[in-house]
Amino acid sequence: MDRVLIARGAGGERLQEIIDLARERSVVLRFEPREALDRASSGVTHQGVVAFTSPHRYTPLEQVLPEARLLVVLDGVEDPHNLGAIIRTAQAAGANAVIVPDRRAAPLNETVAKAAAGALEHLPVVRVGNVNQLLEDLKKRGFWIYGLDERGAELYSAIEYAVPSALVLGGEGHGLHALVKKNCDVLVRIPMAGAIASLNVSVAAGVVLFEWRRRSPK
Repeated sequence: MDRVLIARGAGGERLQEIIDLARERSVVLRFEPREALDRASSGVTHQGVVAFTSPHRYTPLEQVLPEARLLVVLDGVEDPHNLGAIIRTAQAAGANAVIVPDRRAAPLNETVAKAAAGALEHLPVVRVGNVNQLLEDLKKRGFWIYGLDERGAELYSAIEYAVPSALVLGGEGHGLHALVKKNCDVLVRIPMAGAIASLNVSVAAGVVLFEWRRRSPK
């Protein structure tokens, strides 16, 4: 099970049993206004609880770290088309995993799978509780953290990329969160010639991922 939504103010023994089981099995629990559950269930009667399942399973972090040269960390990518496109590009560029937070992230649903065009079968997706804690842990393990930001101090094409690396991409609209930026070793930018200040996150991911592949030590 991917996550469970519980209507705020809902109660009862059966509902509490669901909450206890979800916590016991480390399923993400979110308490939302009843209107949010109405939207999530497309108007179907839900009795105060809506569960989401995923056709694809997440991979434990420890399973991908030993051989990892490049990890793609997503800080709040919520559009499933973008997530799928990033997974597809990351796999093609040689990344070892895509890492998403358990909140502010699109679930691994059929839309993601379709946009990934088969890459979900070959590239692990890891879910973590806190992106900042993840970055701190990766640094201790010798990873260099590169954050993509439109105001980054370095051009993405003018730096020497280390191995192992983690590339951090922000969500649609807001980009990287402030604390996530602080936890990056280097903030890189893609220079823009037109009037638009930034690229779609999945397009930006492709630009930087293949530059990393070209410039990183083999």
